[in-house]
Amino acid sequence: MTRVCDMLPPVRGTYTHGAPLKDLVWFRAGGPAEILFRPADADDLAAFLAARPRDLRLSVIGVGSNLLVRDGGIQGVVIRLPAAFGAISARGTRVRAGAAALDSAVAKAAADAGIAGLEFLRGVPGTIGGALKMNAGCYGREIKDIFVEATAIDAKGNKLKLSPADMAFVYRNTGVRDELVFVEALFEGMVDTPETIHARMNELVARREATQPVRAKTGGSTFKNPPGHKAWELIDKAGCRGLMHGAAQVSEKHCNFLINTGAASAADIEALGEEVRARVKAKFGVELEWEIKRVGVA
Repeated sequence: MTRVCDMLPPVRGTYTHGAPLKDLVWFRAGGPAEILFRPADADDLAAFLAARPRDLRLSVIGVGSNLLVRDGGIQGVVIRLPAAFGAISARGTRVRAGAAALDSAVAKAAADAGIAGLEFLRGVPGTIGGALKMNAGCYGREIKDIFVEATAIDAKGNKLKLSPADMAFVYRNTGVRDELVFVEALFEGMVDTPETIHARMNELVARREATQPVRAKTGGSTFKNPPGHKAWELIDKAGCRGLMHGAAQVSEKHCNFLINTGAASAADIEALGEEVRARVKAKFGVELEWEIKRVGVA
């Protein structure tokens, strides 16, 4: 029987077999990656994608802020972009950021450069790569509002430039193919003073810390807001505030957050989410859709 490790092409980055993922995701739960690949740079990633066997299963993760890895782990190769993909630069009213750059770091860099309009990224957990994929946003703004272009690599190792039309942004999602791996993005804001921008960001951070369990082991907003509703209100009115399954709990502070109170398994967290969905459906007839991405095998 051919093992995955025997199918891998040579790279300048690193392969790690049986790599634990629970310490790489915010829930601090879940199983290992069969193979974890950290490419040295974009060319290394492109070469790997071009040379890999076509039937090799691939996944991409960032810092795992909106990700639940099931307890059986992820089969095949998991790609995680290292710090080399996290460069940030600002010029004029534009900010260029690598896909591994933290959203909060991009917001701070823009503010330092006197570029307004990216403040909302300070309240978005995770990296630019994930933010691009899910059109992340908060407090009335999202990635599509600042997006100029992105660079991605496809399954054959080709580098592509993506326009707003190519991205096909919708609420908390895009129309891009799952096979694409984002490596960089260009955003545009507007001129303002660094002091004013930082003041707005500080207000946003204070508001977020006052209303969300940001210090807990969580995956951020669990469910998308259904049309005409706020997910947290439906969850609260369905009697789910503080509901527990094992060591997983619906946050008392914000009902659209699931938290790991100790040693919750990924199965506990997912089962709790499904219980919340069932209670909301039974009371309101509304089907909550997961915003957190669930990956791997049970």
